[in-house]
Amino acid sequence: MTEKSLARPSARAVLDDAMELVASMRFAIALLTVICIASVIGTVVRQREPMTNYVNQFGPFWSELFGKLDLYTVYSAWWFLLMLAFLVVSTSLCIARHTPKILRDLKTYKETMREQSIQAFKHRALGYLHMNPEAALAQVNGWLTAEGWKARAQVRNGGVMIGARKGSGHKIGYLAAHSAIVLICLGGLFDGDLVVRAIMWAQGKSIYQGADLNQMTAVNRLSPSNPSFRGNLYVPEGSRSASALLSMPTGVVLQELPFDVELKKFIVEYYATGMPKLFASEIVIHDRQTGAATAATVKVNEPVTYRGLTLYQSSFEDGGSALKMKLRSLQSPHDGAITGRVGSTTTLTSDGETLGLEFSGLRVINVENFANTGADGATDVRKVDLVGRLEQHLGSGANVSDKKTLRNVGPSFSYKLRDASGQAREYNNYMLPLELDGHRVFLLGVRDTPADNFRYLRVPVDRADSLEGWLTLRRVLADPAQRLLAAKHYALGATPVDKPQMQAQLEATALRTLTLFAGAEGLKADAPAKDAAIGGLPALSQFIEREVPEPERARVSEVLLRILNGSLFELHKQAEAQLGRPQPEPGEKTQAFMTQAVLSLSDAMFYPAPVVLQLEDFQQVQASVFQVTRAPGQTLVYIGAVLLIVGVFAMLYIRDRRLWLWLEAAPGRPEQTRVRMALSSNRETPDLPVEFDALKQRLLHEEA
Repeated sequence: MTEKSLARPSARAVLDDAMELVASMRFAIALLTVICIASVIGTVVRQREPMTNYVNQFGPFWSELFGKLDLYTVYSAWWFLLMLAFLVVSTSLCIARHTPKILRDLKTYKETMREQSIQAFKHRALGYLHMNPEAALAQVNGWLTAEGWKARAQVRNGGVMIGARKGSGHKIGYLAAHSAIVLICLGGLFDGDLVVRAIMWAQGKSIYQGADLNQMTAVNRLSPSNPSFRGNLYVPEGSRSASALLSMPTGVVLQELPFDVELKKFIVEYYATGMPKLFASEIVIHDRQTGAATAATVKVNEPVTYRGLTLYQSSFEDGGSALKMKLRSLQSPHDGAITGRVGSTTTLTSDGETLGLEFSGLRVINVENFANTGADGATDVRKVDLVGRLEQHLGSGANVSDKKTLRNVGPSFSYKLRDASGQAREYNNYMLPLELDGHRVFLLGVRDTPADNFRYLRVPVDRADSLEGWLTLRRVLADPAQRLLAAKHYALGATPVDKPQMQAQLEATALRTLTLFAGAEGLKADAPAKDAAIGGLPALSQFIEREVPEPERARVSEVLLRILNGSLFELHKQAEAQLGRPQPEPGEKTQAFMTQAVLSLSDAMFYPAPVVLQLEDFQQVQASVFQVTRAPGQTLVYIGAVLLIVGVFAMLYIRDRRLWLWLEAAPGRPEQTRVRMALSSNRETPDLPVEFDALKQRLLHEEA
């Protein structure tokens, strides 16, 4: 069998290996692409949130579909873990199969190549050296060594074949990059839920699905020897904790720690605008085994590691701040005092209605944007569109604009009122009045679901910068006797001297207007349709649309608004008298208060609670939320990251080049050496011809 026929099977095997390698690389790239897309989804979609949050965000249909696809627990989903495991296995097999070949190739210089094969290369040359073959061989070897080429020579009957190579690190880059993929995926598997699930299955542990964590038993707790976990540790100021909460797809489990973490103080530092710039926790770690106490400070991006566990500053919450509040009834003059702590629940009774009260939060700092606000934003009641919707008069306390003017407006607190059917609304009230559109107002916020934004009722302050003036005005408006008295006083003052017969008609009109505005019209037997407005300006608008012909509506609207303003001013006088204050005098400040009061009283008809809680004092207690991790796979990920950088750099920037030189005595010229030279590379680049030309100039003189 000839030498040529012996070479064919080897070439075929090389081609098959190359095709198989390309196919495996395509599959690995496709698998990596799917994993990357899943990781992006796991980053964009918040993981392990309550299902109600996803329903509010995506809607019932899509939230259910996304849940079936495990998009809320991507990193612990069976298909994600299966892809990681398959990628590890396939890449490991690829490494195991090709590593021996690569190692053998690193030791091969292919000095056995036939001299005739040199002529088949693209980059080839023929030249002469003016010295005998022995001297030429010594000169070429010295030059190759000096230039960093590794070479091996084979002496034959007709001459010497030199095989040299440079850039063999390219092959090492292939192994490094593929090994990095394996290590990173293994690190992800070790630090994910896979180890926790395996331990729970082996030890017979179960996931707790209840709401009261105090009911968790030993079957819901993992021992401190758990080799891998990632959980949240909640520690209020002045307290200590030794159990981290691990979120699972269907519930939670408790992870016991080998030490207690005591929070001495939670530190928040702010910029001049009121925005926070530093979160830090001063802690003491109490070792259960040795009894040692170690003080440390945990900051954002500055974790603390103790006995193989790392504590990160994840977030902060209220740790049970003490609240002191006034219970203000909107209908009757029966106020009261109430105290509570954030996170606690109680009941309250107002106007015969019993409600569940849940204190949900306290914010000491509230930074709002006050750009482009001024006194020119005041609203004139006479220009109000009575047919307009209520939402036109409600708005956020933070008006957004292109130019920001940030200011801290003081504390606010939130609470929930739950009715007998279990339905709850959330309220958010500011402790201090804010200046909006040139007016000082209290903001009373409400929203029906956590997915909604708060809608704020703007309550103007009185002359004492308090809520008393408006609140008393709201109460006297709800009193039929006070409305009747105000209507009489208005009619007495508005009746022309020359037309005393108009007094009775003005009194009846003023009383009807106040009754409609107060929402008391529906209490009569001849009440209008069921969809009639509760009260406020919308009730007047519906009355005009129902009772007044269209051509007369504009004129009647203006008349009724004047009567309403005058009657409410009489009610304001009566309210101030009840507070023991002097009667308000007509003027700019009184007019500004009454303008805002009309809008606020109209909006208050739609306020869904009979009472308002007003914060008087508080004692803040902070709590830190630490992320506690034991991550054995972290080292593997770091090593994999280094290998990936090295591998990618080697594969992209290192070119594997091979050089062959055939040295033989020049025919008819015994004192000269004829040199045939060829260069090849694993990647054809524009620099390769330039490099080959430089080699020709250094090694030989080309034949003309």
